[in-house]
Amino acid sequence: MAEKLKFDLVAPERLLLSTEADMVVVPGTEGDFGVMPGHSPVMATLRSGVIDVTGTAEGDTRIFVRGGFAEVTAAGLTVLAEEATPLAELDAAALDQRIKNASEDVQDAKSDDVRVKAQGHLDQLKELRDAL
Repeated sequence: MAEKLKFDLVAPERLLLSTEADMVVVPGTEGDFGVMPGHSPVMATLRSGVIDVTGTAEGDTRIFVRGGFAEVTAAGLTVLAEEATPLAELDAAALDQRIKNASEDVQDAKSDDVRVKAQGHLDQLKELRDAL
């Protein structure tokens, strides 16, 4: 039996995924990088993007992350994500409606502070939509 990589994905609210995989591709700030069993130790910051997990008992998984850190050790890969959403849980039509509503919030903002916050939310939703 081939060696597997221990992979844990932790979001602020919970442990989102704990599995063994053949390979995990992570969106690092300096570019995507793949991690397989026996990878050299490394720490990296993450940009918004999709983590691709392949070769698990449950099948392949794609998860959108918005920032965070990845740590590769002899024990495996741990990702601490600022935010994480499995792509399988997303509904494109509902997400498009949320983007439309967020765009209206930006246009209707009465102050710069409110506008900046609304624009940040809109940008986040657009990044998520692009990942689909």
